[in-house]
Amino acid sequence: MATGWAGDGAVQDQIDATVGDAIRRVRSRLPSGPGSTHCEDCDNEIPEARRKAMPGARLCVACQEASDAEEAGFAGYNRRGSKDSQLR
Repeated sequence: MATGWAGDGAVQDQIDATVGDAIRRVRSRLPSGPGSTHCEDCDNEIPEARRKAMPGARLCVACQEASDAEEAGFAGYNRRGSKDSQLR
């Protein structure tokens, strides 16, 4: 029977789902396969130490930092819904 109230553990379930989504999103962006010897953005050589530390690297450190800064604005998902839907 629907009561209009969230069940026990619903808040924790939302938190777990949000964290799980974030982990899957980040893992999907990890480089895989053979790395590049030169940066795909600026064509500078990627140092051997970076290629060993980060297998599959395709960007130099400077370009990777710039790419990460562009994507830092992602805020995640709001799973709570509107107040109106919770009050009905």
